[in-house]
Amino acid sequence: MTSTKSASRSRSFFEESGVAGFTHRAFTKSMGYDDADMARPVIGICNTYSELNNCNRHLKELAEAVKRGVWQAGGLPLEFPTISLGEIFLTPTSMLYRNLAAMDTEEMIRAQPLDGVVLLVNCDKTIPAALMGAASADLPAILLSGGPMLSGHYQGEVLGACTDCRRLTAEYQAGVLDAASYQEIEDGIVRSIGHCMVMGTASTMNSLAEALGIALPGNGSIPAPDSRRLRLGVAAGRRIVELAREGVRPSQIMTKQAFENAITLLCALGGSTNAVVHLPAIAGRLGIELPLGLFDEISRRSPMITNMRPAGQYQMEDLFYAGGISAVLSQLLPLLHGELLTVTGHSLADNVEGAKTYNSDVIRTLDDVLQSEGGLAILRGNLAPDGAVIKHPAATARLLHHRGRAVVFRDMDDLRARINSPDLDVVEDDVLVLQNVGPVGGPGMPEVGNFPIPGKLLKRGVRDMVRISDARMSGTAFGTIVLHVAPESAVGGPLSLVQDGDEIELDVSKRRLHLHVDEAELVRRRATWRAPDLVFQRGYSWLYLKHVTQAPQGCDFDFLRGADPVQSAEQPKF
Repeated sequence: MTSTKSASRSRSFFEESGVAGFTHRAFTKSMGYDDADMARPVIGICNTYSELNNCNRHLKELAEAVKRGVWQAGGLPLEFPTISLGEIFLTPTSMLYRNLAAMDTEEMIRAQPLDGVVLLVNCDKTIPAALMGAASADLPAILLSGGPMLSGHYQGEVLGACTDCRRLTAEYQAGVLDAASYQEIEDGIVRSIGHCMVMGTASTMNSLAEALGIALPGNGSIPAPDSRRLRLGVAAGRRIVELAREGVRPSQIMTKQAFENAITLLCALGGSTNAVVHLPAIAGRLGIELPLGLFDEISRRSPMITNMRPAGQYQMEDLFYAGGISAVLSQLLPLLHGELLTVTGHSLADNVEGAKTYNSDVIRTLDDVLQSEGGLAILRGNLAPDGAVIKHPAATARLLHHRGRAVVFRDMDDLRARINSPDLDVVEDDVLVLQNVGPVGGPGMPEVGNFPIPGKLLKRGVRDMVRISDARMSGTAFGTIVLHVAPESAVGGPLSLVQDGDEIELDVSKRRLHLHVDEAELVRRRATWRAPDLVFQRGYSWLYLKHVTQAPQGCDFDFLRGADPVQSAEQPKF
């Protein structure tokens, strides 16, 4: 094994003198490894496989592909599990546990005699959690996703989870779709391994990893069942051994400029608003600040050039056939820091050199854009002094400048109790407001920002209204949805002061979100406001409520921000 600062972690572990070294070697030999194996760089395979996470259920096979690559390159692969966060099974929300998963990843990397790590991820929160943990530990790392699932089909129509889960459920509830058809769609919309096949959060974050330089080309778009996904795993296994030998750390790759590249790609993809929470959290682990203003600045100068659902027409399988994320990055190169180092050992520009676009309706050029600005906007005003987010390409155009009367729901229980009541005082032009669903109020900032249209309006054909909350929404969702309002209502943000009948104005072109209530009246309301009771008294959830930051800071824990890399010879002690 080539001696480097990074690789000395495993070497010092196995070569330690006395009973500690004896025990390290003896117990390792009990697994069938010998002295020659222990002389290799030790590569951890951090696996988020779980049978309670449908998106990650195929990662066992992908892990075996990574191991082949590690062995081929002269490393010793050792697989270990970390918490797996699946959107479908977790209650109350997977976001509540993202920081716990990040801590798990970081501590397992720190505590074990690893020289490098491959992060196997797929579902939404497993991706940022792994990157947050790896950034904090700052040991050589590559992120490898399990890939998107294949497109769904129903009677000649291409379907996408879970964009069409929401759309078709609304049609069923409105009586447009019959029960038999609804059941048939349910049986076939999710038809393969992989994560959601539209440009949801998983697709977005796995694609942004290529722009960050922390994943190999192909990570974002190769379909999960495609054999090229396994070959990418082998390539990742080979490459991580070289990174370990070279001692190249994530902090050398995920720089401030790399995050700017990722935000540019986010805007060009019309990607998930959840990235506006996850990217600052990852960057914060490296001591890098990503203010909301930077997202808006980049969005204004970065056109949307990919025609992807829910903002466009196509799905991840189509994007892969059209050239993948490499083709998108190739088109964007004039707007990117192309000289930056990536885990390939080459620059971003070198990675995408020669990338071709095979369908110009899926991937446009900078001369033929879908939208002159990027796929998100940052709003400010007296209702959101610290900012709010809207994915305006997925909104109804006529509602992007709208003024209406507030219809307020205090929390999710209130929403569930009244949203479908025939007595609800609501009309189509009203603005629906949901309070106390932010990082603290949710708790965990659940994906409920795209809460339902009131039942009586749905039956009249209404399919979109302006909806405002301090929650998030799934990247697969659509509508005129204002999210991440900060400060959140549960900590006394202005959203907590909104009452039924107040006038609210949304103006996306001016990036404005304004509550038309006299300041003196707001002062009076604030004097009587009381914080909601915190629901957790023990354990991790109690810790979460005490230390979670607001959405613009990434909802990370305040005590985990800032760089603290492992030392080159750091090792666990017997």
